[in-house]
Amino acid sequence: MAKILKKTNLAPQVYEFIVDAPLVAHKCKPGQFVIIRTEEESERIPLTIADFDRKQGTITMIVQAVGNTTKHLCETFNDNDEILDVVGPLGMPSHIENFGTVVCVGGGIGVAPVYPIARALKEAGNKVISIIGARNKDLIIFEDKMAAISDELIITTDDGSAGQKGFVTDPIKKMLESGNMPGMVLAIGPVIMMKNVAETTRPYKVPTVASLNTIMVDGTGMCGGCRVRVGDDNKFACVDGPEFDAHLVDFANLVQRQQMYKGQESLEYGCGGHCKCVGD
Repeated sequence: MAKILKKTNLAPQVYEFIVDAPLVAHKCKPGQFVIIRTEEESERIPLTIADFDRKQGTITMIVQAVGNTTKHLCETFNDNDEILDVVGPLGMPSHIENFGTVVCVGGGIGVAPVYPIARALKEAGNKVISIIGARNKDLIIFEDKMAAISDELIITTDDGSAGQKGFVTDPIKKMLESGNMPGMVLAIGPVIMMKNVAETTRPYKVPTVASLNTIMVDGTGMCGGCRVRVGDDNKFACVDGPEFDAHLVDFANLVQRQQMYKGQESLEYGCGGHCKCVGD
């Protein structure tokens, strides 16, 4: 059992849960995730660890209420309620080193998993340029947190209601066309966004990493639900990832696999889509 210490509404249908999970907080690293089960009869859903405090023994999870399970969690659970299972940390942690300049891109709820990685990259001595985007200003999250750990923060919105009007790829393209080549680009968010980031950096051969939001069930590689094609290999996002070379990821296959269980996802307590980045 893991007690919810604080629940905060960050944006429409987006909630932050600070949870008492000292064993996870003690071991977790940026880029890893947990799998939770709200109650005995509920499904298991993967959620990224958006922050952690080893001293306080807490982890932070960002959940978007888009499927039945996440809606149940966001609408029913409050401060001092207990989540039945919080299993983790799972997945491979992010590779952190001094690349020189890094560009950290978060789309929508993907900003949450970007944050601890960008913070670790900053602590490793990198110049951190963060780009966060959403459909409109009301859906921007973690703006203050990202600003605090970034040398430069760029905000984009589809409708221009905050920051620059356009997409997260626009400032990346402008940067690359001007000859400013970062040592690494990290992208986390919707699949199409990560694909577009990869296609933007590909001609310039800038190393680009995507954290894949695949379907997951057990988180140990046994179910095979999170299988992805990376280059000539089949990988399992829950144990080999979730981060992979974005230039090698077969995004078309990833999208196809994401659609496989839409019927089951409509059932009671079924998940609403993919997984960890948005918690649906």
